[in-house]
Amino acid sequence: MVQIVFFRGKCIGCNGCVEAAPNRWRVSKKDGRCNLIEGKEKKGVYQVLVHEDEYSENVRAANNCPVKIIKVKLL
Repeated sequence: MVQIVFFRGKCIGCNGCVEAAPNRWRVSKKDGRCNLIEGKEKKGVYQVLVHEDEYSENVRAANNCPVKIIKVKLL
């Protein structure tokens, strides 16, 4: 399994994560920040567990993030 952690409150909406992993990330039409699809929120931090086949594209999403608020790790 792969854990993705996203600190949405610091998101600047650059869209880099969406370009790298469009099946896991979307830009909100409400506030322009990105959303982690199926992410569960706890105290402003979103997390989701995904299959290992999503690992490489979400690592690219994390690397594309200019404010470095996406963490991806293999469990």
